[in-house]
Amino acid sequence: MTRSRGFVAGVLVAALVATAATPSAAQTQSDLNAAACAAYQQADGNLNAVYKKILQKYKADAPFLASLRDAQRAWIAYRDAHLQSVYPEKAKRTAYGSIYDTCACGVLRTLTVQRTAMLQAWLDGVPEGEVCAGSIQVKP
Repeated sequence: MTRSRGFVAGVLVAALVATAATPSAAQTQSDLNAAACAAYQQADGNLNAVYKKILQKYKADAPFLASLRDAQRAWIAYRDAHLQSVYPEKAKRTAYGSIYDTCACGVLRTLTVQRTAMLQAWLDGVPEGEVCAGSIQVKP
């Protein structure tokens, strides 16, 4: 429990430092929550856009698309389980305070940005001669 509270405190300090450095930034807890969750929603939108582009680019590769869909479902399950492992208490706001939404959206955003970067490889391609690319196409 001490470790998770320490993590939350660290996230809170980082959020406060970030908002102090930006005069027009959120000033209330509600504003912090809204800003963090909006950033997560934007990251999720980016992820979905990249995913849809991959589906279009690889539309002729049915085995890959089936595997990609399975991987994405598994990633969503991982994302949700990871968030639960960071904040395992049932009564989230009681256990982690009013900063919980800000922190949870921050965790979700970080994971989503990482996943988007992973998926981007299928759009960017790999250099000619990359022997371990698997289903990722060679750059044009």
